[in-house]
Amino acid sequence: MTEQTTFPKDFLWGGAIAANQVEGAWNIDGKGLSVADVATYKPHVDQKDYSVHLKVTSEAVEKAAADATDTFYPKRRGIDFYHHFKEDLALFAEMGFKTLRLSIAWTRLFPTGEEEVPNQAGVNFYKEVFKEMKRLNIEPIVTLSHYEMPLALSMKYNGWVNRSVIDHFVRFANVCYDSFGEYVRYWLTFNEIDSIHRHPFTTAGIIPDRSGDTIEKDIYQALHHQFVASALVTKMAHEKIPNSQVGCMLTKLITYPLTCEPIDVELTLKKNLENNFYADVQVKGAYPKMILKDLKNRDIQIEMAKEDKKILKENTVDFVTFSYYMSMAESGNPEAERTPGNTVLGVKNPYLPSTEWGWQIDPKGLKISLIELYDRYNLPLMIVENGMGAVDIVEEDGAIHDPYRIEYFKAHFKQMKEAIDEGVDLIGYTSWGPIDLVSAGTSQMSKRYGFIHVDADDEGNGTYNRSKKDSFYWYKKVIETNGALLND
Repeated sequence: MTEQTTFPKDFLWGGAIAANQVEGAWNIDGKGLSVADVATYKPHVDQKDYSVHLKVTSEAVEKAAADATDTFYPKRRGIDFYHHFKEDLALFAEMGFKTLRLSIAWTRLFPTGEEEVPNQAGVNFYKEVFKEMKRLNIEPIVTLSHYEMPLALSMKYNGWVNRSVIDHFVRFANVCYDSFGEYVRYWLTFNEIDSIHRHPFTTAGIIPDRSGDTIEKDIYQALHHQFVASALVTKMAHEKIPNSQVGCMLTKLITYPLTCEPIDVELTLKKNLENNFYADVQVKGAYPKMILKDLKNRDIQIEMAKEDKKILKENTVDFVTFSYYMSMAESGNPEAERTPGNTVLGVKNPYLPSTEWGWQIDPKGLKISLIELYDRYNLPLMIVENGMGAVDIVEEDGAIHDPYRIEYFKAHFKQMKEAIDEGVDLIGYTSWGPIDLVSAGTSQMSKRYGFIHVDADDEGNGTYNRSKKDSFYWYKKVIETNGALLND
């Protein structure tokens, strides 16, 4: 059998962004505050101390909500996509994007989350974005919830811990489907839904000091409410939008045993099973039995309405998407060296290089993840986040030479191709992020991901002009040849 030299004919090449990291315009045209709008700039946080996400306090949130400036809150600025979207979409089209994953800021449509009628200025903005994407033949993949829930719902209800938030989210999704359904076929419900354990405030609006000793129970309760909401809006999309496809999205955190010592293997197995749990519920329509047993052993009781199991079972997703940045190792040795990753901490793998932020670079892990997920779920897959943060140097003539970025993507694309050749149904890939944006965890601009440079620094200084890096032209060629360039 002759191996394909290119990717599948209709493969969706593109990039991914999130409203809270690019739009800016945080107090324009009726937008309300989201949880992202109170995220502070944290460049000097110990990357190995992820407990910082459990230290969000009511006092800090209230202080941030009262601050009418963007001085300490970079996500209020973003990269001003709100006013640059036509320019940015034109650049994506120049690269040949078949698709763009983006999110809809809940608080642009419902400033507090509890309004009965949406903010028309917000609806109009997204309609203009989608119209422009249609003109440029860029297929939208829309995430309904990407770390940007209304701050008002967080402060009033402790976020998704309260079941009433389901109804508010369903109302929001209903408006999205009615307003943008003619433009959008692919929808994702919750971004990295598993991340609720790592940063409960960002993911679900949970303010840890309001939960106190019940924080673990509250996290699982909020997660359950998100599972139910995901199923309900999946059902709604299928009913309202002909030929719509709804996917789940998880952080793929593949873990290897550091050694073949059985304890390392056991701990690794349990980590990987835990990572799969979140997609299991949305694909298979039920909680895994071992997860339920684990919750019982820890005396965590999830309150479920009598119809919840039926809702989950009858409204499963059509495809599976995930982010993949790095892999980890695991060991029973408490002295094993640990290194940071995508909001996680894992044992350092001695066989892998690392980025400047300590994230280990593992292209082969992407292939392994693709094979594992396709074998487990037998549904089409999309990689909707993958990339590396790096410090870029702008030369005197304005050029940005980023061979490290090109090498990163080239190595990962080759592994994607191998997985496809071995039978994985991979239908799309969106890099994170195709344009420099505000980092999710530390709110930095200096941690750059893009093929497109944005002239803005960590404090928001700069012209915000866009310019092309070397990787821009390389990715353009990859898309133009549908991956054949990788054979060179």
